[in-house]
Amino acid sequence: MSLTPEALYYRLGSLVAEAPDLATDVVSPETDRWIERAAELVEMAGGLADKIQLRVATENLNGVLRARNAETIQAIVERALAKAERSAPPQLQGAFIVAKTTLDGFAAVRKVLTSARTEVLLVDPHADAKVLTDVAVLARDRVVVRLLTDEAYHGRSIETATRRWMQRFGSARPLFVRLAVAGQVRDILILVDGTTAWALGQPFGELAKRTHTTLFRVPQDTTVTLLSAYAARWHAARPLLDTSS
Repeated sequence: MSLTPEALYYRLGSLVAEAPDLATDVVSPETDRWIERAAELVEMAGGLADKIQLRVATENLNGVLRARNAETIQAIVERALAKAERSAPPQLQGAFIVAKTTLDGFAAVRKVLTSARTEVLLVDPHADAKVLTDVAVLARDRVVVRLLTDEAYHGRSIETATRRWMQRFGSARPLFVRLAVAGQVRDILILVDGTTAWALGQPFGELAKRTHTTLFRVPQDTTVTLLSAYAARWHAARPLLDTSS
């Protein structure tokens, strides 16, 4: 099987975004399938040495050097992604941001949020107070922040955090929070200025807990559909507070 440079780049990016915790997770059939995909795509990226090293590391993943082999696998896949990105069309480059530490994860999210000039919509079915205190606060002043979450999961903390935000920032940082009908929100997204969509591999509240984060810029054709779908879900959702709009 052969892939275009664009397709190979997106498949490798998706592979990195979906990577299991190879150092600690139980090696399940899903993990085995991920490893098979990794072997195929690394080979297609054109690295013979990496292909051989990947095979050795995966064959010894359950050994005493599991943590080291897991790091090796991750590094090889990320090198393949970097190589594929250099071969991808210029307008597609930068679609995947791989953060290897917690600080890198917040820096990546900050980079996306500060690109907003008018508004940003955060989508997270399991949103809690940390979405506001740790993430939304990274947006620029005067940028309208909207948060859409699932009514079945939201807790008291998000309401308290919303009230505190409004008391602290007022009109300098407009904030609106809405609760979607249970099951209508499944994605973790940052929608910027109604034109760009970024997807995250885990809930915003997990950014401080995980050392590996991937942000993916959704392709433009899919973005149009995504923006339309979430605009409809936003308008159908109910405001968390009476002052929301």
